[in-house]
Order: sequence, then C-alpha cells, then structure tokens
Amino acid sequence: MIRIRGLRKLFPPDKLALDGVDLDITAGEFVMVIGQSGAGKTTLLRCLNRLVEPTAGEVHLNGSQVTGAPPEALRSMRRQMGMIFQQFNLVKRASVLENVLAGRLGHVPGLPSLLGRFPHRDVDLALATLRVVGLEEFAERRADTLSGGEQQRVAIARALAQEPKVILADEPTASLDPRLTESIMGILQRINAERRLTLVVSQHMLETALTYGTRVVGLRQGRVVFDGPPGAITPEVVREIYEGGVR
Repeated sequence: MIRIRGLRKLFPPDKLALDGVDLDITAGEFVMVIGQSGAGKTTLLRCLNRLVEPTAGEVHLNGSQVTGAPPEALRSMRRQMGMIFQQFNLVKRASVLENVLAGRLGHVPGLPSLLGRFPHRDVDLALATLRVVGLEEFAERRADTLSGGEQQRVAIARALAQEPKVILADEPTASLDPRLTESIMGILQRINAERRLTLVVSQHMLETALTYGTRVVGLRQGRVVFDGPPGAITPEVVREIYEGGVR
C-alpha cells in the first residue's frame, strides 16, 4: 500500500526532521506513529501526501510514485489519502454537511463545487459518513457550534467522504480529554476493522497507541527506532523511543 525509502526532510536552515526513513505499510494496517515532540511524526505524515515536500527519498502509493509526481497525478493520489488534522481544519461558519462535502472536491468539477452544488450521490455519501460518526442529525448545524470532539468527528466524516484507500491522522486526539480520545480512537478503530482502510495515525500518548494500533512505529530524532506489534513494546523500547521519558 505505502512504500517509503530513504525519506529525508531538512527544514532551513539546518533542522533535520526526517533522517532516512524506510517503511512498508500494507493494506488494512492500523499504524500508530509515536515519539517525543519534534521526533518527526507530523513531518512524516505530511510528506506522505506532499503537504510537506521531502528533501530526498521516495514515497509510493499502490505502486505509483508520490514523490516527484506532476500536479495532476499528485491530485489523483491525494484523493486516495484522507487527512485528519489535530485542529480539525473545518470551515467554522459553514454547515457540518458543507464541511463533509469538502471531501468530495477532488472528485467533482471545480465551478459547481465552488457554488456549493454537488451531485445527489455526493450529498448522500456525505450524509452516510456522518451516520458513521453519529452526527447525521447535525448536518445543518454550523461547525463552530459543535464541541471539539464533535468537530473532530466531522473531520473524520470529511476524510471518509473522499472514499480514500488510506487515512492519515495527525495527533487527532491531542486537544481532547480522555473520554473524547476514547470515542475518536474507537471510531477510527471501527473504520479500520469494518472498512479495511489503512490508517497511519501519529499519537503523543503511548497508552493510546498500544490500545488501538495493530502496529507501532517509534521515531526518535527523525529515525525509526522501533517497528513492530504493540505487544513487543518493552520498557527498554520505551526508553529508546522517548530517551528516558514518556510524555
């Protein structure tokens, strides 16, 4: 599904965020990426869909090269990768349904979508994804009237509306309390199990990563220092990833 070789990202003037990352992620995995703040988690996810341009290395999605792809090919590959952000990235004054329909923008002609006109199939699909996250009755509500947990559920519905092969989630529960964290991670786990979608999720809480992931990748200073099942995480591995302290 995703093949990463020699991925490197240098931010000017001299901040090395990723340092030669090699990973193979197969279809249907739920991969949790952990590490201290600044370990490279967010940069890794954003390099996969080129929201951040890698300095060196290659990323392939289903055999097609993402790195170096021209704009039209990149647009096609991005349609296959839904993105969930830590701060939700919703249009606050737009309705919940309009925010979810934004996930269809890569599939429909530009002018009608800019005017808010979407095919009936897309509207039905958006409502169906809201049902998945338990918010169908909120479709006409403004996004800024929702709680943080509800807004993140809208963001998940928006990603699902893309009909992606992969969902990338950048610390999707970082701004939520433990109860809401459990709710959001439970939705992602259900999506992974029922839809067999591949999930790559960065997570700052070790316990959450071990509870929900089928595979854990530990980053330290931009390098992979652990890659394996949650059950293989030992105190020694934790020290290796976090250099003596778990956040």
